[in-house]
Formats: sequence, C-alpha cells, structure tokens
Amino acid sequence: MIMTESKSKLASVPSLDPFDPEALRLTQDFSGIVGVKKELTTVRLKRPGKQTWFRTHPSPEYRISPLATIQLKEDGECYVVAPPLVPKLTNEVAFVTLYTVIDRYGVVSLWPVPLPPPDGKDNERWLSAREAAERAMTSWTRIMSNRQLGAYEVRSAPPGMPEPEWPEDKTLRDLLKVALGPGYLVDSLDHPLIKRLRGLA
Repeated sequence: MIMTESKSKLASVPSLDPFDPEALRLTQDFSGIVGVKKELTTVRLKRPGKQTWFRTHPSPEYRISPLATIQLKEDGECYVVAPPLVPKLTNEVAFVTLYTVIDRYGVVSLWPVPLPPPDGKDNERWLSAREAAERAMTSWTRIMSNRQLGAYEVRSAPPGMPEPEWPEDKTLRDLLKVALGPGYLVDSLDHPLIKRLRGLA
C-alpha cells in the first residue's frame, strides 16, 4: 500500500492527550494568531461606576454640548432628545455635555454630564462631575459619591497607568448609532417614552 506524503506526515505526529494542560496551553504570542477583530456592539449612556478608573476623550469631536436628554433615575436610563422636540418637552429635558469614556478594560461608554441649568441653580454634584470629566482627559480618574458633601469625590490615579487605547476606527457618530439604536433616541412625540411620561402607555 502506497502512503501519500501528507498522510505520512500526519502519521508521524504523536497523538496528544486532549486533556493535558500543556497540550491546551497557547504560546505567549497568542494575540497574534487569533485574527478576530472585536466588534463594538454595546455602548451605554451612563456615569462611570464608583470603582471604575476611566478617561474621557480629549478631542472636541468626541463630545456634544449642549445635548438634550431625558433621564429616568429610577430605571437608570438616559434618552437623547432630537432638537426639534425640545420646545415641546421643556418640563422633561435636562441639558448635558456628552463625553466619550473608556475604562481600563477598553469598554467605551457615553457619559451625560449636567450643564449649569438656565436658572443658574448649579450644585456641587454637577460641578464635581464636570471637574472629573475635564480631569479625565489627561489622567485616569475615579468618582465616588459623597452624600455628606453632596458631591463626587474625584480621585486621580498614581503615575504609571498606560494611556488608553481608543478605538481609532469609530467616530462619535458610530458610537451614537450603537448607543441610541435600541430606542434611546426620542425623535417623535409618539416615542414609547413620551407616551409613558404622558400616561398614555
């Protein structure tokens, strides 16, 4: 019986125990052999968690200000309101600057930070949030709510943390498309959120 060269080579490879740890262990350069690009499928509109080190994108192209939002504190949800609808929803909207945020694990989110209200009644919590967002452009930052102060405690990381690796192939438009796609853009008075707020749903 004549054995082909390819079959001969296969026959010469010793059988591996599929449960042997060494047989399953990848080499140290495994990142180069995966060849799978991570897709950005989820972008949350939310404030960074109190245990999260984060950075905000320093480029103005990754911010929107002012932006109209409706925030449901009980549900932890934030909706963006299209400008033509703002005059009809003045009692519901809050005005923010929307910052692009990344954490130590490379997770990107959008953080709505309240702007000073038109009546001038600012508060320490909003002031400290704006301070944290500005500081996070140049250093890793954490915020923790302090109820006694009525503000966020803003902390900067010690030197040595590597710079963030922003997704270079994603524009702010791309991020908004992902974040607002599941119904978080209020562009009609028939939007389910508006019907809910008006007791129609």
